[in-house]
Amino acid sequence: MKYTKCNFAMSVFGIMIYVTDLVADILLSVRYFHDGQYVFGVLTLSFVLCGTLIVQCFSYSWLKDDLKKAGQESEYYFLLLHCLQGGVFTRYWFALRKGYHVGFKHSSRTRSFMEGQTDPHKEAIDAATDLSMLRLFETYLEGCPQLILQLYAFLERGQANLSQYAVIMISCCAISWSTVDYQVALRKSLPDKNLLGGLCPKLTYLFYKLFTLLSWALSVVLLLFMDVKVALFLLLFLWIMGFIWAFIQQTQFCNSLSMEFLYRIVVGFILVFTFFNIKGQNTKCPMSCYYIVRVLGTLGILTVFWAFPLSIFNSDYFIPISATIVLALLLGIIFLTVYYGIFHPNRNAETQYDETDRNSAQRDCRMRYFLMH
Repeated sequence: MKYTKCNFAMSVFGIMIYVTDLVADILLSVRYFHDGQYVFGVLTLSFVLCGTLIVQCFSYSWLKDDLKKAGQESEYYFLLLHCLQGGVFTRYWFALRKGYHVGFKHSSRTRSFMEGQTDPHKEAIDAATDLSMLRLFETYLEGCPQLILQLYAFLERGQANLSQYAVIMISCCAISWSTVDYQVALRKSLPDKNLLGGLCPKLTYLFYKLFTLLSWALSVVLLLFMDVKVALFLLLFLWIMGFIWAFIQQTQFCNSLSMEFLYRIVVGFILVFTFFNIKGQNTKCPMSCYYIVRVLGTLGILTVFWAFPLSIFNSDYFIPISATIVLALLLGIIFLTVYYGIFHPNRNAETQYDETDRNSAQRDCRMRYFLMH
């Protein structure tokens, strides 16, 4: 387990996307308020605040667990720091400082540290993995709803300003990067997991996630044009199903019951947009069912929209959007099949934990109980 300069570069790029995404969303919300579009402004800002607050909650909870594990007491200024939305930036500061020290200045003295109580490479990898998990939360809690909202605003008006274009592009980049970065970091942090190595597996995984998500986002936008209440009911229903699925799987990610409940709420929300293995078990059948329902739902929305065209919707966009939805879904399924058939790290040897192994695993490794593929 070695922290490399490439891992450091990925962390640097991650904070750049995180800050850029945050600034772009705030600027767009200001633009909406300036133009008198208060509903879009409030929704844009609400998605940012909701995602950030939940991420800060998990960050502080993990920090308390880490301090307790080290025999230290949780300081009040850490709580204040997270209340002021500075927890993630503080984590970035310590992770980048540790990563730079290990990746660029520490290689000649690694052995002496590994013989001691702590391994600096493991510390740097764990810090980077914590950040990748938090970014994944933030991406799906804020980035996915933001993408749907801005696509809806763009199609409703028939034009978009520079801020909207920026938010749409940055949201796509943030979703793609955080998903791949998380998968790489997670597998590197767990010694028993095969690494996701090489450019082709990473790109295949990225395109599988991006295309399936883009197809679904556009489908939800079309459904919003047909009936907002129906669209919200569908999303709520899917969230409840994901929440129930997390309960059935009996996830064990958090130490406290309240945070575990919040974790399952977040997992249900993520499952609205994409599939993740929430228990680290063989999920071939659940994933197949998930994407069969996704295909049927997408085709159903397109069929209804074609059968009952709306006069309020700009017909010039409908054919290109329909083609994009179908093409993106088809490409997403193809990349999914290629990834699991050729590039998945466990394609040749399925090394799964049974329930006894999972209960006896060290509880201090939170990554083992997080979303994985």
